[in-house]
Amino acid sequence: MKKVILIFGVLSLLVFIKPALGLSFSSATATTTTSLTTQADTSERSFVSEAMGGIEQFYQYTGFANAAGGNIIMIIIGIVFIYLGIKFDYEPLLLIPIGAGVIIGNIPFVAGNQTGIYETGSVLNYLYFGVVKGIYPPLIFLGIGAMTDFSSLIANPKLMLLGGAAQIGVFATFLGALYLGFNLPEAGAIGIIGGADGPTAIFLSSKLANGINILPDGTTVKNLIGPIAIAAYSYMALVPVIQPPIMKLLTSKKERLIRMKPPRAVSQKEKMIFPVVALLLTTFISPSALPLLGMLFFGNLLKESGRTERLADTARTKLIDIVTILLGVTVGASTQADIFITKDSLLIFGLGAISFVIATMGGLLFAKFMNLFLKGDNKINPLIGAAGVSAVPDSARVVHAEGLKADPHNYLLMHAMAPNVAGVIGSAIAAGIILSFFS
Repeated sequence: MKKVILIFGVLSLLVFIKPALGLSFSSATATTTTSLTTQADTSERSFVSEAMGGIEQFYQYTGFANAAGGNIIMIIIGIVFIYLGIKFDYEPLLLIPIGAGVIIGNIPFVAGNQTGIYETGSVLNYLYFGVVKGIYPPLIFLGIGAMTDFSSLIANPKLMLLGGAAQIGVFATFLGALYLGFNLPEAGAIGIIGGADGPTAIFLSSKLANGINILPDGTTVKNLIGPIAIAAYSYMALVPVIQPPIMKLLTSKKERLIRMKPPRAVSQKEKMIFPVVALLLTTFISPSALPLLGMLFFGNLLKESGRTERLADTARTKLIDIVTILLGVTVGASTQADIFITKDSLLIFGLGAISFVIATMGGLLFAKFMNLFLKGDNKINPLIGAAGVSAVPDSARVVHAEGLKADPHNYLLMHAMAPNVAGVIGSAIAAGIILSFFS
């Protein structure tokens, strides 16, 4: 009871003195409430502002904010490469890794930054070292040598001339590049696209058109490795599309029906001797091609010696598969839009298409020319001249398919393999000659 009276007395006292103090319970409460509300509103606005700022900053670092039209174009090209490899089986071992690399290389980064290939210290930059320094192509040639049977060429050496004739595409492209304004080393690197050999194109461009070499006039050569490699591999993959119309245009029905006599049997001793003799002859003619031809014939010696089957098996399976993956992805990733989509790249692709046509025509027409001097069953089916380009073994398969269309019982595959492997040798020799002149 005393506590109640005490509380009532205190409240009464406050009522009487509130005018003097200028206080009001309602005003005090309102002031406090307003202050708390203001603080809450300010805090809420600050939180929302910071959250929005964080979201905006996050967005600025995404590919959506930094994507340019060129990136989208290149990503679409990468998807097309993958589609062609899967849907139409156009060199899937090449086009799928390259297509994936193109996509990887064109994921947009913050403006001013570069991805993987060109970023010092990145994994892709280290892997790309094998392209820039020309390490991967000789390793691929090692694998090619270990999986190639030169029997058809040994059995009919005159077919090597068809592989040489197809190299006219290399020198025609070289002249075309000079005409379009490229300097001598750049034109030499572009010219090798005419050989339809991707590893050789990469090897030569890494030496002549690498963006590092300085010309006598003080200018630096352009870095054309990406466009040259993509052009070479693209046209290799499109052999089944490009070559058949040219074959039909330049050969008659009668010529396509020519049956060649079966090649003679080649002894194992001949197969073992061939890589040694071929290595000496070709590299003495073109010493600069030694990294490619040396590995090609070394790989073939591993295959034919009969004593190194384990090494040959590793070279033609695991090693070449690993190198193909690394080469395809890194070459594809080097095609960043701001570097790849240029006037030079378009010119290189145009020259590549023309050179491939000229190379195919050169082989076909030279086969027809040879028939002027051959009699009876020594005549050759001109279709195999198209296999003189070094797209092994696709070009030989295309020749075989076209021969079967004309005559379902005319088997040209083994005959076509002779100029096909000769084309590999010929393109490497041509690359060595160009390199010795312009390096």
